[in-house]
Amino acid sequence: MTPELTPLRLPDTDAGWEPWLAERAESALQRAAALRDELAAAGPETALSVWNRLNTELAGVFAISSLLAQVHPDPALREQAEQIEVSANRFRSELMLDARAQASLAGVDPAAPDAGGRRVLAHALRDFRRAGVESDDATRERLRALDEQLVELGQRFSRGIREGGRSTAVPESALAGMPADWIAAHPAVDGVVTVSTDYPDTVPFLSFAHDADARRAVTESFLNVGWPENDEVLGELLRVRHEYARLLGYADWPSYDAEVKMIGSGPAIGDFIASIAEAAQAAGERDLETLLQRARRDDPTLAAIDVSNWRYWTEVVRREQFDVDAQQVRAYFDFTKVRAGLLEVTGRLFGLTWTPVPSAATWHQEVTAYEVSLGEEYLGRIYLDLHPREGKYNHAAQFVLVPGLAGVQAAEGVLVCNFPRGLMEHDDVVTLFHEFGHLVHHMLAGRHAWIDFSGVATEWDFVEAPSQMLEEWAWDADVLASFASDADGTPIPADLVARMRAADEFGKGFLARTQTFYAAVSYLFHLERPDDLTARLAELYEAYSLVRPLPGTHFHAGFGHLEGYSSAYYTYKWSLVIAKDLFSAFDSADLFAAEVAHRYRDLVLAPGGSRDAADLVTDFLGRPYDNAAFQAWLETPAEPVR
Repeated sequence: MTPELTPLRLPDTDAGWEPWLAERAESALQRAAALRDELAAAGPETALSVWNRLNTELAGVFAISSLLAQVHPDPALREQAEQIEVSANRFRSELMLDARAQASLAGVDPAAPDAGGRRVLAHALRDFRRAGVESDDATRERLRALDEQLVELGQRFSRGIREGGRSTAVPESALAGMPADWIAAHPAVDGVVTVSTDYPDTVPFLSFAHDADARRAVTESFLNVGWPENDEVLGELLRVRHEYARLLGYADWPSYDAEVKMIGSGPAIGDFIASIAEAAQAAGERDLETLLQRARRDDPTLAAIDVSNWRYWTEVVRREQFDVDAQQVRAYFDFTKVRAGLLEVTGRLFGLTWTPVPSAATWHQEVTAYEVSLGEEYLGRIYLDLHPREGKYNHAAQFVLVPGLAGVQAAEGVLVCNFPRGLMEHDDVVTLFHEFGHLVHHMLAGRHAWIDFSGVATEWDFVEAPSQMLEEWAWDADVLASFASDADGTPIPADLVARMRAADEFGKGFLARTQTFYAAVSYLFHLERPDDLTARLAELYEAYSLVRPLPGTHFHAGFGHLEGYSSAYYTYKWSLVIAKDLFSAFDSADLFAAEVAHRYRDLVLAPGGSRDAADLVTDFLGRPYDNAAFQAWLETPAEPVR
């Protein structure tokens, strides 16, 4: 079908990117500046409309600059994008401290706009207050300076991770136990093999390599990404965030951060983390004891399960007790088939069509593009950037390229991951479904008249729930059989999937405790701002993680979520509670039942940020959400399938 709105035209030559990015950003910021002046002079009848247009321009600048700063192959272009981010943030900071702009919006009769306009107005006035527009001149100037520092420090922290990858030289003999395709992709040179800290290198090595010393060495490299530079950067980032929150009258950064989230208050974050840690304690200790007892059969001197060996011994237990051999499993997950299957599954589930656009210009030859439609309605375009490369963002996330706006611009989104180019672990498949859930959310919610509602614009501690729920389709035997097949074309057997699911349930207790450890680092680092981050990290390992750390490692220096999620990493478990409840509305015997799938699409995903997340969930479930499904899942022990 011919799209009503034209997709963004990207440069089709390497040399074209720098001038294209400069012109696009500069012209958008110029239009935003003119709209800022227009807003200051606007009457109550037009102020909200001007505000919407202004934020559309600004959102576009942030979208393209934040994406290219993380994915473009050219370091100079990434640096250019970072500088544009700084300029855009400076503009936004000045805008939110502009008393004239705030006064224009404050003059709007709250009862005059429609429901969407009333919500936009309330959020805008709240955000002006949270920016400090009502503060005295000296305080506003300090807030402006701190805001610039936060951007610069956040960029430095992310850059330290993105460009701070390491590698470990291991003897060729250390490859015993590794999959044949992994070995083939890592030829030895003079009897030595190099293992990078990219996930497709490190995770399989830690899962399958028999050599404990080599696994330990690889883990040490993996957990020292960003060290030592990011230690100082993070410490300063924590201090600046705290000062910013205090100047605005909040007790600390978590209190400031939580005000606009479902959880509501900073102390509630600590309470939630403690509740999940307690709920997972018994199951976690049970599973860790199983790992330790099995490991001591081979190594009676082993003192504990630690971050270098938990993956390996978990695979051993799953292989022996659940009859699941991860190397056998990965033979069914060829990347190309998985990608095609993902599009087929999500298309069928949500009524979407993904049409390849092989002629589309991209920033790298491995990036693929698709036009997206819902029935006869054109939604926009997506890009899939799914393999690792030097200088690229090294986790998994969905980025906005263009925020959708009804009648103005079609939504465009980008999935950025780091998967193998050949066979995938099933965990990779689950991650792909999870991250694609964000992309579906972005596209379906890109049809609002207000830019504030566009895409994944719900409260930040809800955004993971739809993606976590979509993971369930990566565990269904019928779904997997539709695209997962071995080299001979034989679909993955249903009984193997059942054993995989049972095996995956093993370890959920100690892995939940690992998540509470991450959440505690996120929350307590911001609350306490310890002088010695490494020492405090060791204490939090002891308090929350059942898996022991390795001395001499500095996980926090490479924990990228401390930049984006700041004090709110608890989000993943908070969202999982909701995701389990959402999934309870589906029939596990028919995951493609159109009535419930389309109702979920229309009531939870398509509304974007137009309503509070709790209300969206209530509309879908017919009741407020609760933790019953999550608690039942957590407390049910893993049982081998006989």
